[in-house]
Amino acid sequence: MLKAVIKKRAFEDIVKQIRTLIEKGKLKRGDQLPTERELSETFKVSRATVREAIFSLETMKLVDRRQGDGTYVIASSEEALVQPLAASLFHEKDDLIDIFSLRKIIEPEVAQLASENATPEEINELGKILKEQEIEVASRENPIQTDTHFHHLLARMAKNRVLERLMLALVDLLGKTRETYLQSEERELKSLRGHQDILTAVKNGNGTVARQAMRKHLEDVESILFKKKKGGGKRS
Repeated sequence: MLKAVIKKRAFEDIVKQIRTLIEKGKLKRGDQLPTERELSETFKVSRATVREAIFSLETMKLVDRRQGDGTYVIASSEEALVQPLAASLFHEKDDLIDIFSLRKIIEPEVAQLASENATPEEINELGKILKEQEIEVASRENPIQTDTHFHHLLARMAKNRVLERLMLALVDLLGKTRETYLQSEERELKSLRGHQDILTAVKNGNGTVARQAMRKHLEDVESILFKKKKGGGKRS
């Protein structure tokens, strides 16, 4: 499964091999990597080179080193594709308003493509997610996970892998803003209604309406998240 690497780029090759195994699902979340000594022997490199590669994988949020226990995979195959992309495109100092504006440009297109390319099975799955979200809202549970699943599935339904990866990066990056948005029953209900409008348009195969519904949904979210910023400029 793993093989020796070329010495002059050993560090990058180790990262690439392990990341590829995670992407393909051969290494799954919760799996423990071999020890540094074992990896050193497998890759035919020094343990210092292995440690450098592990540190890079940690930075990508793909693995976690646990003192006295070992190194574990903490990302799914999907996240293995998204995390490096997010890290390369976005930075901690980026203004969330700017990132959200990019989402408003991209996600309406995703909704339109989903309405044109979704299979009946995917539409049914999207409906099930909204049923779960409806139950969570009614029982006052935080619907952050179902909200995430809704947008992730919609991105997959667009049938454009590059666009899907970009969308996953944006949605995951803005996870904290969704936690802020979904803090009250009124906001949860507004989010649910927005999702239901999008689902109806997708189910009807109406791309124009799906695009408009997504745009309105995101504008509703934006009006709550950044209303304090509109009069005072961007955050520092």
